[in-house]
Amino acid sequence: MTKPSRIPVIGILLIGMLSAPALVSAQQRPAIADKIAKTYGLDSFGQIDAIRYTFNIDAGPRKVARSWVWEPKKEQVSYEGKDKAGNPVKVTYSRSQIASQSEVVKEQVDPGFVNDQYWLLFPFHLVWDAGATVTDAGMQKLPLGKGSARRVVVTYPSDVGYTPGDTWELYVGTDGRIREFVFHHGGTAKPNKVVATWADYEKAGPLLFSLDHRGNADGNPVRVFFTNVAVKVAGSDNWVDAK
Repeated sequence: MTKPSRIPVIGILLIGMLSAPALVSAQQRPAIADKIAKTYGLDSFGQIDAIRYTFNIDAGPRKVARSWVWEPKKEQVSYEGKDKAGNPVKVTYSRSQIASQSEVVKEQVDPGFVNDQYWLLFPFHLVWDAGATVTDAGMQKLPLGKGSARRVVVTYPSDVGYTPGDTWELYVGTDGRIREFVFHHGGTAKPNKVVATWADYEKAGPLLFSLDHRGNADGNPVRVFFTNVAVKVAGSDNWVDAK
């Protein structure tokens, strides 16, 4: 896959070729990775035909809203939002045929999809992403709040994806839920560091989502949150809203 140019999106992620998920061998990851992913509904993900969500950023004067429908079994993505110039964009495309898509899709829409999907579904990527190294670093102090949690560090390769070498530090409670995280860009893309909470937990069908992340990006206040979150379960045409 040709690597698109970097774009300055809050926490844009790494693995450029998402497709229908395939699990990494449990022997290649610590037990905590499975616990986290299962807490969020990994064992039921095969029931999911589609996920709908709107990704929102509130960073002072910068406000972003991007709406998505992802059909993982079909590798199909639908997007509604704006391009870099502020022009409205509405498009549906296949990620298995990304090379044949328009420049807007390849350089703006698809990188945005990867970014936003990782923010929503990162717990599953602990076992989906074969190239990631997951380390259980034990109990450590929370970066924002009071108390301690288990620190789980996820590091990505330096030679693949939209922003190679990214690192996620997850702070996980005894219930398997992420409480806070620290994100580090592997390259020169900004922001270089994001620290935020994982809060406002709701379920849509069998999946658990954290819908609100508040903290700072390179020291500046930022909020990333999700609205209009729902899933379609196999055998039904109805959306099941997060609640």
